[in-house]
Amino acid sequence: MVNWVVSLAGPRRISLEPCPPDPLGPGQVRVRTCYSGISAGTELTLYRGSNPRLSKDWDDAARMFVPRQTPVPYPLIGFGYEEVGEVVEVAPDVTDRLPGQMVWGIWGHRAEAVLAAGAVRPLPAGLDPLAAVFARPGAIALTAVLAGDLHLGDWVGVFGQGVIGLLATRLAVLSGARVVAVDRMPGRLEHAARYGARSTVDAAAESAAAVLRQATGGRGADVCLELSGAYPALHEAIRSTTHAGRVVAAGFYQGQADGLGLGEEFHHNRIQLVAAQVSGPTPAPSMAGRWTGDRVTQTFMELVAEHSVDPLPLVSHIVDASAVADALALLDRGAGDVLQVVLRF
Repeated sequence: MVNWVVSLAGPRRISLEPCPPDPLGPGQVRVRTCYSGISAGTELTLYRGSNPRLSKDWDDAARMFVPRQTPVPYPLIGFGYEEVGEVVEVAPDVTDRLPGQMVWGIWGHRAEAVLAAGAVRPLPAGLDPLAAVFARPGAIALTAVLAGDLHLGDWVGVFGQGVIGLLATRLAVLSGARVVAVDRMPGRLEHAARYGARSTVDAAAESAAAVLRQATGGRGADVCLELSGAYPALHEAIRSTTHAGRVVAAGFYQGQADGLGLGEEFHHNRIQLVAAQVSGPTPAPSMAGRWTGDRVTQTFMELVAEHSVDPLPLVSHIVDASAVADALALLDRGAGDVLQVVLRF
């Protein structure tokens, strides 16, 4: 039996390679992958070679990036974090997972994986397995919304209407916010309108700051969520926000901050700039003890299961895993009709 795993040999050098299957140990299950979603954020930074972890080391104790002391550990094997599959084997001591059960979790782009039984979650009854690909992107979106501390009636700008931005738009609407969705792709703005955005802004044609200030009688947005990872969009989100308002920077920003002028509205309007990152212990310090990363992910999947959020319209391409190089090149080109690309194993 041969397993298959996605391998990155260097920037834009991607392939599907054979590898031996892992043995099954106590407390573990073997999962055969059905679908694995490709992230258009983190994974593209690895694919392009711009991720800071490729040029620097992360010091866990100091929680700082430091100069890299060793070569980049290419090939990078099995990256990815949006998986759904079928349990095909369980260890004798595992009683809460069964062969044939559909589960979701994080095990990377590979045909099968051996995991701790508690690391995979059963798919809610009646839910299309493809929807579970969105568990992690949905958690990222919900983390940004929780960090924004939205309230009923707030005016909220959501900058970037890719997969995570669109999910954040829907979650912000469910929170009672009046959402203005901002992007440069008309097709993505149409998705945002269907998800309940009160209005949309084509950033290529008009100023989001002007639209939001006009909508609020000159005040500006109470909160803006920036999910594109583009510095000019972060600058415009700051410009769009009311005095002493909050901007949540949840995009994965790369390189130097060209287009971001912190001596302008940020300084003069005393904007509160908050970073949101899904891998932290809690979405925001004020939520410690109540919200954990596990609760965030579970909550998003519950919203999907109860049909409050329907992520399936965001699946734009399903490709065989053998075509992973084509799939990543498609995302790399950044065409407006490309949203969630999914590998099928």
